[in-house]
Amino acid sequence: MAQGKFISFEGVDGAGKSTHVGAVAQYLRDRGLHVVTTREPGGTPLGEKLRELLLHEPMHLETEALLMFAARREHIAQVILPAIQRGDWVISDRFTDASFAYQGGGRQLALDKLQSLERWVHADLQPDLTLLFDVPLEVARERLSSGRALDKFEQEKDDFFQRVRDVYLMRAHSFPSRIKVIDSTRPVAEVSAQVEQCVTALFDGQ
Repeated sequence: MAQGKFISFEGVDGAGKSTHVGAVAQYLRDRGLHVVTTREPGGTPLGEKLRELLLHEPMHLETEALLMFAARREHIAQVILPAIQRGDWVISDRFTDASFAYQGGGRQLALDKLQSLERWVHADLQPDLTLLFDVPLEVARERLSSGRALDKFEQEKDDFFQRVRDVYLMRAHSFPSRIKVIDSTRPVAEVSAQVEQCVTALFDGQ
């Protein structure tokens, strides 16, 4: 049986990435693939409990990073790897690029600590494709002002989000074959077309 593929969706809060997860999953299912959609932090019963703590409880920045990777270890072991090994395609709303962007860029945790956690938790696993939905800071902020309650990350100040975006773009520059930047300021139909093009290339090249 052919091994499945792993796609992650990334971007600052308000970039619009979550809008496209379901569409990509359906696109792949229409091509006869079994697809698992999941999210981080979360994806497992334990991960979802940790998600509530991570999104709403104040904590030391190192505690936050450790809990993110603890949830990720469980996610990989219980969801991602079993799915890939049985030939399914996995779509995750965020993965480790988010830790480098949010805990590394936003919180300014030392890069070597995040790299050590990444090597420990998933030294041999990276997404086959990462779609980075990118928007300027002012667009992201406007999209977040919808009246719903914001989690602790969404409540951060502009300089935090600018650092998050900067690190995302730096990682896209460092890993251009994996991370594809999607200009999410455009109309949804145009964004969807670019997303579909990237996913089709992965599908055709498997």
